[in-house]
Amino acid sequence: MVRRRDFMKLAGAGAMYSGLAPVFGRETGSSFPLSQEEKKKDLFGIGIAGYTFARVPIEKAIEIMKRINVLNLSLKDVYLPMNSNEATIKSVIERFRAEGITVYTVGVIYMKSEQAVDQAFEYTRMAGLKMMIGAPNYELLPYVEKKVKEYDIRIAIHNHGPDNTLFPNATDIWNNIKDRDQRLGICLDIGHTTRDGADPSVDAERYRSRLFDIHIKDVTAAAKEGKTIEMGRGIIDIPRFIATLRKIKYSGMCSLEFEKDMNDPLAGIAESIGYFKGVAAV
Repeated sequence: MVRRRDFMKLAGAGAMYSGLAPVFGRETGSSFPLSQEEKKKDLFGIGIAGYTFARVPIEKAIEIMKRINVLNLSLKDVYLPMNSNEATIKSVIERFRAEGITVYTVGVIYMKSEQAVDQAFEYTRMAGLKMMIGAPNYELLPYVEKKVKEYDIRIAIHNHGPDNTLFPNATDIWNNIKDRDQRLGICLDIGHTTRDGADPSVDAERYRSRLFDIHIKDVTAAAKEGKTIEMGRGIIDIPRFIATLRKIKYSGMCSLEFEKDMNDPLAGIAESIGYFKGVAAV
């Protein structure tokens, strides 16, 4: 298991593969593309979960993503309110695209009524996307399934750990969707999974057939009191998790959701992405 004592060696590798230019002493905008061998090794991509940027302006979010050379974004409604019209939605998506950033999904979207479900699917459709990250109330799942079939849009239901009785873990999500349309799946938050007492590597393998998206982070404890911390400083076995993703041939995104310092997140994001990519490069 790769722990903190190995971080600097791995961070160097992570910097090389993630283009952490200003943080590690190269010019802004420089990057180091993966070799052909490495491109073949991993099917999954790396992104940023939009809640990471909940307290920074859109310009700062774009700057951070370009500096760390992570260009896939799960867009939270902080930059695109749910009641936005189609023109506004397309303009925001295009703003990221113009900077080389791909908005690959939206969410997490909470749904407490059929009207909210309707709005979520229209919002996703107007964004030109085929997947959302969501958390509908349990009683709405039959209606969500109906909309999934109508729109041909997948929904990845996000687990929120022991703080929340709504989908606290992947097992709960699985038990509620396993007999429903295959386009209902799971967004596995490995931090909340660990805080709820489960093993994210076990859950990723167990529910691989419905694993649509992953939120990556590290936490200080396998308990409700556990807090987000830079990846590699906490208790989650990241090398084992990456090995599991390779084993199950996971081909979705692993998006960092960094909640330790949301007012000034760059350092924590850079360290976490560097660690994750450093481990993946070994």
